[in-house]
Amino acid sequence: MILQKTNNIQNTLNNRLSVQVSLNGLSFLVTNPESETPVFFIEKALDRSTTPEELLMDIEATMFKNDILNEAFAEVAVVYSTPVYSLVPTSLFDETKASEYLKFNSKILANDYMAHDVIEEHDITVVYVPFMNINNFFFDKYGSFSYYHSITIMLKAILEKEKYSLPKMYLHFQKNTFDCIVLKNGELQLCNSYTYKTPEDFIYYTLFCMEQLHLDPENIPVILCGEIEKEDDNFKIAYTYIRNLEFMDSNFTSIKNLGNDRPHNHFILKNTL
Repeated sequence: MILQKTNNIQNTLNNRLSVQVSLNGLSFLVTNPESETPVFFIEKALDRSTTPEELLMDIEATMFKNDILNEAFAEVAVVYSTPVYSLVPTSLFDETKASEYLKFNSKILANDYMAHDVIEEHDITVVYVPFMNINNFFFDKYGSFSYYHSITIMLKAILEKEKYSLPKMYLHFQKNTFDCIVLKNGELQLCNSYTYKTPEDFIYYTLFCMEQLHLDPENIPVILCGEIEKEDDNFKIAYTYIRNLEFMDSNFTSIKNLGNDRPHNHFILKNTL
């Protein structure tokens, strides 16, 4: 989705700003589009799930402390990493019924604003609820900007690159949540997100997905990205049950590294804009 308005402020920079927003944290990334290199990166983890109102206060505080975030940018994108979303075939999507697609598996309020992203080449529409107080803040701050759901970013990046014919699973980790995507013949078989507290929770959901899709954990390639490392308990328990584990490589992102991170870390931010 795109919010637009006329803004007479001349951009003093060609840099781009990407902001990832979740109920568990915030990330800000400034990149140079010509070199595809990070100019500035900061992230803030939150100890507990918070509200959109509290999130906006954290955004304002972070921007107040970092002058570069108060410059004008050539492009601005905001990505919402929330569990409230649903995938609909674009050929069947009716914008006037957007809330209908969400209400059966998510708790939504009568005054929630429904947004949607379209992945045209794969007939996928992602319906979700953005935080309008945060949208309004960025609209007032920067003028025109784009916003998306994180699952849109992830699906676009993976579907564009993945041509493997046999089933393959992607697991994307964030704090207390993970996304599970399964592809076969370059087409989407499953896309869902799960909240978990323990490694046992995570592996239960993952093996259940495999069971429902008749996938063999001894053979299916499982690609890991996001907040996970070999030393983590999530990786260790996954390797107990799944033999073909690997981390996502740099071929899936144009921005290779943010500081000292690894290619599979910060996958959403690296593919935004």
